[in-house]
Amino acid sequence: MLDLDKSHDPKKNADILANFVESPATAVRETVTLFEQIRKKVLPTQKVPNKSFSFAGAFFRLFSKPTIHCEPSKLFVKSAGQVYPEWMELLHKEFASLEKNLVNEVNVIDYGAVGDGKTDCTAAFQKAIGKGRVKVMVPPGIFITKGIRLPSWTSLFGAGKGVTTIKLHDDAPKGTRLITNANHWLGNHHLFVGSLSLEWNVERLGASPKTSTWGNHSSCLTYANVTYGWVKDVEAINPGLHCFDISSTLYNYAGDGFRARGRSKYVWLDNLNGYGFGDDGITTHHSDYIFISNSHMCDPSGRAHQKGFSNSNGFEIDDGSQNVLLVNNSSSRCFGGVEIKAHENSSAASNVQIVGHISVNDNRSYNFRHIGHHKSTDAESKTAFNIIGVNLVCAAPIFSDLYKDSTPRGLVVSAYKNVVINQFTLIGDPDYDYKGNPVIAIQYRARNVFLKNVVMRDFKKAGAGIKVFGGENRADSVRFCDVEIENSSPKSIDVGAGIQDIKIENSN
Repeated sequence: MLDLDKSHDPKKNADILANFVESPATAVRETVTLFEQIRKKVLPTQKVPNKSFSFAGAFFRLFSKPTIHCEPSKLFVKSAGQVYPEWMELLHKEFASLEKNLVNEVNVIDYGAVGDGKTDCTAAFQKAIGKGRVKVMVPPGIFITKGIRLPSWTSLFGAGKGVTTIKLHDDAPKGTRLITNANHWLGNHHLFVGSLSLEWNVERLGASPKTSTWGNHSSCLTYANVTYGWVKDVEAINPGLHCFDISSTLYNYAGDGFRARGRSKYVWLDNLNGYGFGDDGITTHHSDYIFISNSHMCDPSGRAHQKGFSNSNGFEIDDGSQNVLLVNNSSSRCFGGVEIKAHENSSAASNVQIVGHISVNDNRSYNFRHIGHHKSTDAESKTAFNIIGVNLVCAAPIFSDLYKDSTPRGLVVSAYKNVVINQFTLIGDPDYDYKGNPVIAIQYRARNVFLKNVVMRDFKKAGAGIKVFGGENRADSVRFCDVEIENSSPKSIDVGAGIQDIKIENSN
């Protein structure tokens, strides 16, 4: 069984994943073709009627606009199997523009910083960064700060993970973001952070039962309203909320059918490690065109939530995000490995593509849901559409103290429409007591779901391998093709009452 701890090198993920699919490039192309064949077009929503009133919703609508459903980004595959989004050329062009506009290169030591793990270097960083258009080098050492704010056209570059560490001061307030952009309201652009470790210093809070304050505060790195951003080769340690948060100016709860203004756009996160996070490792909110690659998140503390009710995910694509691509990432011992979702009072994430992911001992390896839009009496989601998954691995999902009442799952699809998963490997522990729970659950108004090339084994004490839930809020329009279930519960595929459109082809 795979054992991915906090020292795991995520650059090895591609090689691990290559053991599970014969030709990654072919699998991606096949999945894209399947998706285009089965998906139902989403009509643009120009105006969403306000059927209910709340003061909170009215406030957030001041900072939002109606959702416009855009087309999913196209995927490109190189001959060697590397996958990238259609807008990658634009990102490369803007990175070259960033480098051209960095007119100075400075060393934070020259401005009074001391990497001794004791000296407050906040003023030194401020002087070195100035008004931007600068590349700030941070040498080996531990540099204490009360927070760093980056203006546009800024690069912050260390000597490597675990070699250069930027650490929060003991007196920093709980809501402090260790690194963020300078202006969340007007926005910033062309920012790079790379080759260092970020230590949020949660120990300074002592036994505080909750480690975060509100919104997009309390994280190691927050990009809020950033256009053209890069975070590469960075480790995030024990943040109160998130390791890495790509966000709008404010988290927005204006209702399903609205998205925030001040969104982040065109951001690439690559070769990141994170652990000990109070909520999620990497998260996105109301942001567009985000690329997350070769990263590993594990072992959250869950302390941003009430004990035993911690929705702490390795990778969370949340409220109102669109066109997010995840490639060759991994997660372990989280509540969710990859969660694509929204809160009830926000729009769902849509147009999300996962190409290669390894989930080890997560409670719910892949969890797709729009909270509050599940029951037959709930409003149907206006925005939960379009998910692609290729070469996904689920290894031994488990019960977790993070969320004590949550049962293990390899995959859950709730409320989402147009979901295609191709090349899905699920490996259980034959001795582990799954207490008769299903491994895959298609449920709660999910529609137009297609699972192909599914291999499942060693879930002997689970319930159904795949369960399609019936009833008034049943799933429907579901198709399974080329499913192999071995050494598991005798009940391989369980179809609930009232389901009218289901096809099972070429499966054992």
